[in-house]
Amino acid sequence: MMKRFSGLLSLLAIVGLLFAGCQSVEKKRKTLFVIMDGVPADNIERLHPSTVFEIGDQGHYSRGYCGGKVGQYSQTPTISAVGYNNILTGTWVHKHNVHHNENQRPNYNYWSIFRIAKEQKTDVTTAIYSSWTDNRTMLLGEGKPETGNLKIDYVFEGYDLDYQNFPKRNHDLRIYDIDSTVCERAADCIRTNAPDLNWVYLWYTDDAYHWYGDGAFADEYVLKTDALIGKVWDAVKYREQHFDEEWLVIVLSDHGRDELGYDHGGQSDRARTIWMSTNLSEVNDQFAEPYLSHTDVNPTICKFMGFEIPRDLAFEFDGSSFYGPRDIYALESLNYDNSIILRWKIDQGKGMARVFMCNDNKFATGGKDDWKEVAIVPVTDGECRIELDETDHKLYKFAVQTDNTILNLWHCRHADRPVSPIEYR
Repeated sequence: MMKRFSGLLSLLAIVGLLFAGCQSVEKKRKTLFVIMDGVPADNIERLHPSTVFEIGDQGHYSRGYCGGKVGQYSQTPTISAVGYNNILTGTWVHKHNVHHNENQRPNYNYWSIFRIAKEQKTDVTTAIYSSWTDNRTMLLGEGKPETGNLKIDYVFEGYDLDYQNFPKRNHDLRIYDIDSTVCERAADCIRTNAPDLNWVYLWYTDDAYHWYGDGAFADEYVLKTDALIGKVWDAVKYREQHFDEEWLVIVLSDHGRDELGYDHGGQSDRARTIWMSTNLSEVNDQFAEPYLSHTDVNPTICKFMGFEIPRDLAFEFDGSSFYGPRDIYALESLNYDNSIILRWKIDQGKGMARVFMCNDNKFATGGKDDWKEVAIVPVTDGECRIELDETDHKLYKFAVQTDNTILNLWHCRHADRPVSPIEYR
């Protein structure tokens, strides 16, 4: 009898193993984002380069914006390093503090996507392939105590400092040579090592416009750079075909240009307009004008990769994920006597919205903000009125949290005078 029972148990165990083997195993998720510097949206759409739009055809393509909100505390220069840090941190310049390409002073309290990756409980491998060394040493702050001594696993850059292998050429074409090497290294590393989080930065398209503005020269190098990206895209497709991996790919611009194409930095519509192409087949309505922005990239990667984010950091994101459900969007505020009214638009939202408020900004200096839950209302209400105490603070920070979305804003009670973000640091 015992033998028969033992045999039955063995049979059940075998059946269980066979059944488990038949279950679908979740693919390993990985991410690649590529910044193609300074290509305006109207030109990328006119040229329709094959790689950018093959990626978009697999998923989606849309225009978006950079530059924060014009005339408000989040207004942000449409400059390269500023744009990269918008993307890396999911915040605008009033938080991340990178105002220009030179003399950068990033506020590392607003974590980059690379630091978020390295703070996960499981090991996340990272890689940067860049034409500009400052991207790693300054923006990411590799090895700095302020970034938790962040370490990037695979580094392919520094070529901008190598004049022996990349000598000067007319029209700064050494930078295009560097971009070519960057893409070769990225394709090789992804094909062989497949790091979990990958950033490719390509510089020369911006230089092409600075030299000649809109015209044939810039067009040529946009198409040539797209072909370089094609090598990296091929490596991603190879990984997906031959390994049990699912890749999120995002290609985007860091800023637009002025009306003639030579420059950027201001707040014109063309300078503020960016474009984004992704292979992500399922996106929510955040991935569309007028809501899509630089600051949506970090929270999107976090959601796709399943990264855990400390609550106080999540409360600082200025963007929202375009992957997964979106409950609410377009959070706004206005004064009403001794109260503040918050209003939001409703997407798929059900359930309750939890409203948090603080009236300091200790987070910016490495401290902890005193967030208090001040209301719980149905998402479908679309608004919430917050009564203030007798102390009238110049700054109130709000975070509205639903099942799938967190939105934040700063409310300046005395907006009749010019707002300087440095006041709130």
